[in-house]
Amino acid sequence: MNFEGLDPGLAEYAPAMHSALDPVLDAHLNPSLLQNVELDPEGVALEALPVQESVHIMEGVYSELHSVVAEVGVPVSVSHFDLHEEMLWVGSHGGHATSFFGPALERYSSFQVNGSDDIRQIQSVENGILFLTKNNLKYMARGGLIIFDYLLDESEDMHSLLLTDSSTLLVGGLQNHILEIDLNTVQETQKYAVETPGVTIMRQTNRFFFCGHTSGKVSLRDLRTFKVEHEFDAFSGSLSDFDVHGNLLAACGFSSRLTGLACDRFLKVYDLRMMRAITPLQVHVDPAFLRFIPTYTSRLAIISQSGQCQFCEPTGLANPADIFHVNPVGPLLMTFDVSASKQALAFGDSEGCVHLWTDSPEPSFNPYSRETEFALPCLVDSLPPLDWSQDLLPLSLIPVPLTTDTLLSDWPAANSAPAPRRAPPVDAEILRTMKKVGFIGYAPNPRTRLRNQIPYRLKESDSEFDSFSQVTESPIGREEKPHLHMVSKKYRKVTIKYSKLGLEDFDFKHYNKTLFAGLEPHIPNAYCNCMIQVLYFLEPVRCLIQNHLCQKEFCLACELGFLFHMLDLSRGDPCQGSNFLRAFRTIPEASALGLILADSDEASGKGNLARLIQRWNRFILTQLHQDMQELEVPQAYRGAGGSSFCSSGDSVIGQLFSCEMENCSLCRCGSETVRASSTLLFTLSYPEGSNSDKTGKNCDFAQVLKRSICLEQNTQAWCDNCEKYQPTIQTRNIRHLPDILVINCEVNSLKEADFWRMQAEVAFKMAIKKHGGEISKNKEFALADWKELGSPEGMLMCPSIEELKNVWLPFSIRMKMTKNKGLDVCNWTDGDEMQWGPARAEEEHGVYVYDLMATVVHILDSRTGGSLVAHIKVGETYHQRKEGVTHQQWYLFNDFLIEPIDKHEAVQFDMNWKVPAILYYIKRNLNSKYNLNIKNPIEASVLLAEASLARKQRKTHTTFIPLMVNEMPHVGDLVGLDAEFVTLNEEEAELRSDGTKSTIKPSQMSVARITCVRGQGPNEGIPFIDDYISTQEQVVDYLTQYSGIKPGDLDAKISSKHLTTLKSTYLKLRFLIDIGVKFVGHGLQKDFRVINLMVPKDQVLDTVYLFHMPRKRMISLRFLAWYFLDLKIQGETHDSIEDARTALQLYRKYLELSKNGTEPESFHKVLKGLYEKGRKMDWKVPEPEGQTSPKSAAVFSSVLAL
Repeated sequence: MNFEGLDPGLAEYAPAMHSALDPVLDAHLNPSLLQNVELDPEGVALEALPVQESVHIMEGVYSELHSVVAEVGVPVSVSHFDLHEEMLWVGSHGGHATSFFGPALERYSSFQVNGSDDIRQIQSVENGILFLTKNNLKYMARGGLIIFDYLLDESEDMHSLLLTDSSTLLVGGLQNHILEIDLNTVQETQKYAVETPGVTIMRQTNRFFFCGHTSGKVSLRDLRTFKVEHEFDAFSGSLSDFDVHGNLLAACGFSSRLTGLACDRFLKVYDLRMMRAITPLQVHVDPAFLRFIPTYTSRLAIISQSGQCQFCEPTGLANPADIFHVNPVGPLLMTFDVSASKQALAFGDSEGCVHLWTDSPEPSFNPYSRETEFALPCLVDSLPPLDWSQDLLPLSLIPVPLTTDTLLSDWPAANSAPAPRRAPPVDAEILRTMKKVGFIGYAPNPRTRLRNQIPYRLKESDSEFDSFSQVTESPIGREEKPHLHMVSKKYRKVTIKYSKLGLEDFDFKHYNKTLFAGLEPHIPNAYCNCMIQVLYFLEPVRCLIQNHLCQKEFCLACELGFLFHMLDLSRGDPCQGSNFLRAFRTIPEASALGLILADSDEASGKGNLARLIQRWNRFILTQLHQDMQELEVPQAYRGAGGSSFCSSGDSVIGQLFSCEMENCSLCRCGSETVRASSTLLFTLSYPEGSNSDKTGKNCDFAQVLKRSICLEQNTQAWCDNCEKYQPTIQTRNIRHLPDILVINCEVNSLKEADFWRMQAEVAFKMAIKKHGGEISKNKEFALADWKELGSPEGMLMCPSIEELKNVWLPFSIRMKMTKNKGLDVCNWTDGDEMQWGPARAEEEHGVYVYDLMATVVHILDSRTGGSLVAHIKVGETYHQRKEGVTHQQWYLFNDFLIEPIDKHEAVQFDMNWKVPAILYYIKRNLNSKYNLNIKNPIEASVLLAEASLARKQRKTHTTFIPLMVNEMPHVGDLVGLDAEFVTLNEEEAELRSDGTKSTIKPSQMSVARITCVRGQGPNEGIPFIDDYISTQEQVVDYLTQYSGIKPGDLDAKISSKHLTTLKSTYLKLRFLIDIGVKFVGHGLQKDFRVINLMVPKDQVLDTVYLFHMPRKRMISLRFLAWYFLDLKIQGETHDSIEDARTALQLYRKYLELSKNGTEPESFHKVLKGLYEKGRKMDWKVPEPEGQTSPKSAAVFSSVLAL
């Protein structure tokens, strides 16, 4: 054969395949296959062969319908009928795939799958085709585009694949394992060990997986565990093919003879009901392939490589009359497949030719095939050629369709105008540290951006194109079209999507790419998360709260300090304020003020969140002020609803937030009464009839603020002179301004919302006039502005239209105390500072500049009931601690979603969905006035002995020995830890239409018992903490089977246990964490989460991860103890002392097996044996013969001995 013009790589097949081919046309070759083909004296060159004319087909009898060449001279390695469309797929030894459409075998697509290896199996799925080569699995669309390319290990030699469901695939070969691959994630999910290597054929029924081995065996495996259930030793030599139908399994193969392997003409048939062989079936051909073709009967089609095909019944006798011959172009048949409809058979031979045999003239490959998508034909009209060298050539020779629509080339003038990009502003840190030499400035690189990379946002005004638009959003409203709602994505209410693993596989990094910690929203009354973040980012408040510690059980200042400590330790992981909110719910005043929402109201959004958070703001400042006062002089609560205090200077909270005032009451009789008071915050008071003036009267925010601070109103009040209630004029004057100015916006009706909207429109018009119409859209500069960029004035760039929309709130305000006790308030800009000089120099004259630090807004969303978010300007100290840079930046805090934003976004309020609720202004240079050092207030004395809250506890019931002074732990000491929990609220879940379960809200757990065991020393294994936690909340499930907690154990009146408060035990654990001990336990991640502790990862030694292999199941403590320690624990119930001590022993065993972590390979073998044993025993520990539990007997004896 002449191989000129063909792929050089195909020449290696020439000697073997064409040595006996005569130049004369083969008598068996259908002449119609070689139309328009020249016969070369040195060989027969087969071009792409056209489809022959229709032939006569007898109904019910298989005969050849069409033959076609897939690839000239390259053997066909595999053929496969598409299960979804009317297509036949063929793979070659050269790694090339070709598809043919319909019974006419019209070529549909042809592409290279692998450059060197042959295609060994093809499997069609709904969206594409899977191709298996030696060590590569490729998923491609039917047109040839690659969907994924999964490379296996180079040592693998794969031969078979099996699609177990729509997204799971089994791949086997000559190695001793089978891989399970998830098609959705394109990852290996399981690796099943195979006792007999060499799995080359796999089949599946509703009972078993069937694996055919090269050794001649067929193994039946469990569908769930993949364990061997039965095994047939079919042939002594090797297995060639097998198939399964109903209760029958038929196999063909090779038997060992003296001269080697010989094709066995006896088919082995097995009955799957009795799991035994029945009478072998003798056939008259050398079987290489076989398939069941169940039409009217369960016929078997047996094919030999020479082209002979015989049909017979598996339980009958083979008749030589049932043999027909396939006429291959090459000497051998290489592949065989049967269509799903059983109407078509496909054969591929060693010369690259494909033969289609059918039992009807118009067969269909599938019972129900979908329509195949074809490429659009290229329609080219015959146009006269044009000579472009002639200048007078009429272009009208090319016809143009007449249309009245606008042509694509007709660009509007607005899109054609040049719009150069606006240069991003220079980093404030660079400007601050810049030193000028002549007209050139030098500054160190703050390294806040990547080198030579400046991010440009082309569509800042379009919320759908922001950086968050691609982030997976909350499950609520996921099916709806996002452009139908005006709420920007990052402002929508976010919820956690729970899976079977809980929170472990939820990716919080999608929502927070910073190192600051978000707060989880699923806890009751977590609407205050945004305000907790605001208080945390006030540096003096954070330091003050973390230095506070008192003896009161439910102290909000203490719990807030513990939460702030967690936020400090976190590196981007979310925290939860469960203990703080637990203490919050116990305060009677919070319930009296309506601050505690029922779960139903919180979920449905019935409460007015804007009013709620403003009341909460007043309450928390009042409560913190009271808690700080009680450290020195305990005082009664004066009412969270009011804003007055007898003395505001008793606490640092008062020094920060309190504003001293004079309230003057003037009666009509002329008598005047003056009273001194103080307040922690102000409420905005809007002008009367402000929304009736539709012309838009300008009213600065500073004017409204002054009116609200220096409030003047007419009211009825008691007059001592008149001795009756009289109309009086009440005025309020300021004595002393606060360091932190807190403002409740009180936008609770359409009247106030219209006022904000109108003032924003007036401010927008004034800004346009101020800049002389030079503001460009989408933050783009006009050409004339570029020349000013090099000058200092050029740094004060004119803002864009989008930055000025919906803005009324100033970033800074200037307040001055006058000599006649008056107050001047005005808006303050950076331009004013350049004109008047720094504000610090004016503080000596009673002039103060306040900068906006935070805004809390109410997001109106009818779908979710709304939510609360905060814009916070995070200061330099926080960036220095978290990221090691000196920087200030505005951030959006939406529960666990944290994203940096432009500063203008913090003051833009679209009153249709974004309503301001709370404003925080702070004095400039506030941090320099306060001591910001944090001293850990928790001392070692918390570990010493303490009295129990239980009235009936006796010393004989003591299950632990407190630490002595000489036993105090040090850095690196081991402590065994275990905790038990009870359920306060049941899980809320819904059942979807497909039967799957979706968790809406997880169960709320509360810690009930905490045990700490000594990890070293002479008393190793003896508990030094075994506290039962008293709770005032209703317990819905004690989980006695898993926790060992019984009703009454947590009740101080009837309990016989060592009962303490949660705060007392929390302080013990916090001291152990701060001192640097290492906790050893099983499943500590959940324990610390429910206890509400943040523990550094290097202080946690969790046995659930020490004895775990990647992508395998987690192993229970009970099974590990039985396997490694020969202990049988957790017989009837769980006991935290037993569990903590067992975890310590397992850690010692881990160090022993891994040689202190120096021999990971040997330990990996131990883990492999552990998992094999677990699978065999279904991870169940054998029941003990006697029910004697070691439980705490050893502990009691040790305690008594001590």
